[in-house]
Amino acid sequence: MKTVDLHTHSSESDGTLSPAQVVILAYQSGLSAVALTDHDTADGLVEAADTACQLAISSNGALDFEFIPGIELSVSFMGRELHIVGLHLDIHTPAFLEALDILKENRVRRNQRMIEKIRAAGIDITMEKLLKDQGGGVLTRANFASYLLKRGCIQTVQEGFDKYLSPGKPFYVPREYLNPREAIDLIHSVRGLAILAHPLLYHFKQEELERAVKDLAALKLDGLEAYYSLNKGYDTVHMKSLARRHGLVLSGGSDFHGGNKPHIKLGRGLGRLYVPADVLQEQKDYLKSRYGT
Repeated sequence: MKTVDLHTHSSESDGTLSPAQVVILAYQSGLSAVALTDHDTADGLVEAADTACQLAISSNGALDFEFIPGIELSVSFMGRELHIVGLHLDIHTPAFLEALDILKENRVRRNQRMIEKIRAAGIDITMEKLLKDQGGGVLTRANFASYLLKRGCIQTVQEGFDKYLSPGKPFYVPREYLNPREAIDLIHSVRGLAILAHPLLYHFKQEELERAVKDLAALKLDGLEAYYSLNKGYDTVHMKSLARRHGLVLSGGSDFHGGNKPHIKLGRGLGRLYVPADVLQEQKDYLKSRYGT
């Protein structure tokens, strides 16, 4: 069965592999398609697309592999941080890139305040050292946790979140968020699909999740990530049913981060993840009906 992975991260945000390396690993892993969905940035998409193009050229047109340009945007909704994945983006729209520049500036201000908190605790950290340590790109809390881990301040990345980097913890600084309509409209402005990422990770009660998805669908959300690395039992079945109840297309992915989440494998998650290629075809059919191309 052909499979795809429509949720991955590179070193342009909080992953450890370059965009090119993500694409090559996806191809070598036997996937028929991969999407790069870095946090709040499209900076790695051209490199990833060029790499996929070179793979196609080297195969003399026989390549059964596709690259999907994407992004992951954070929004504030119902008192939680939710993530909206955008897929199939036309990334060369100036207004879209300008909007992403604003998101980057917001992140830089927040990260500088987090650095100040960490320095006040006696830990040697500067923006320059953090960027050098993480290889550049958009910095997220995972990058801060990785920095603390390498310096022996914590034993695991998760400990960094649990003790220091989550809401209410010493180094946490709230973010400036888009609202869901802004994120969905931004994705639609570049002819993309807006997908609610990993719906079970927000720890909504069942009725809250149902209401959240209904409200987001009313804001023109296109799809829901029914397949995900951390799903267990009947989670995927339930998420597929939730999507169908609200007229949403399906999506899915590993949320691969390379060495920052070494237990999550590209295309396989924890070893049980299989996102059928039919999901990608459904998205393409939906795109054709929505945009006419």
